Amino acid sequence: MSRLHVETAGQGPDLVMLHGWAMHSGIWSSVRDQLAQRYRLHLVDLPGHGRSPADEAYSLDRIAQRVAEILPAESIVCGWSLGGQVAIRLALSVPQRVNKLVLVATTPCFVKRDNWQWGMDEPTLQLFMENLRRHYTQTLNRFFTLQVNGSHDMTNVLAQLRSHFFQHAQPDGDALRAGLQILLTTDLREDLANVTQPVLLLHGENDVITQVDAARWMHRHVPHAKFIAFPHCGHAPFLSYPDQFVASLYDL
Repeated sequence: MSRLHVETAGQGPDLVMLHGWAMHSGIWSSVRDQLAQRYRLHLVDLPGHGRSPADEAYSLDRIAQRVAEILPAESIVCGWSLGGQVAIRLALSVPQRVNKLVLVATTPCFVKRDNWQWGMDEPTLQLFMENLRRHYTQTLNRFFTLQVNGSHDMTNVLAQLRSHFFQHAQPDGDALRAGLQILLTTDLREDLANVTQPVLLLHGENDVITQVDAARWMHRHVPHAKFIAFPHCGHAPFLSYPDQFVASLYDL
């Protein structure tokens, strides 16, 4: 099995960056150079994304296992959206190698469930999965637009998302569908009580993909959590507020 593709830059404590669904590690380019002044960055392409080969077995546990294979000791793990769920699983499965967590636009449960109102309606996500199969390009463009909704700089952020997406070959179709299945089925709410590492929660106030109240819930339920909200911001605070995003990580 080929190792995941990882780009490394900078010197300092190890900071591992995990991108979200359908993207790749190039999404961090707007904050890469600043973070590399303080940290030794490890920019990871998840299986089937960017330059990493696809994996026949694609589950949250399997992705976390693959990342654990390249995870430096005593890492800070920063995950965006789906990457944040991978980061949580890493903190639980290899806690001795994860010093701190940074969860960006992350939710423990992506779809609405009993006693969980801060998620997407399950039929909506099912329809999105079906549309991805039938109308791939249009569905991804719709996803990009959803990510920038509520941002004060929608045009600029949308241009960045599209530019980064097309830097490399398009993600593996099976990996995309499996990633949506992970979002559909994963519920980490009970697991979060077992996270012992300090956690920094970064979330856009106007995020329509993962609601900010999900981050506020985590702030209340994770033992050692700090919460920062970005005003007039959608699903990608590191694109809308790169300087503030970097400053929040400098304070870790």
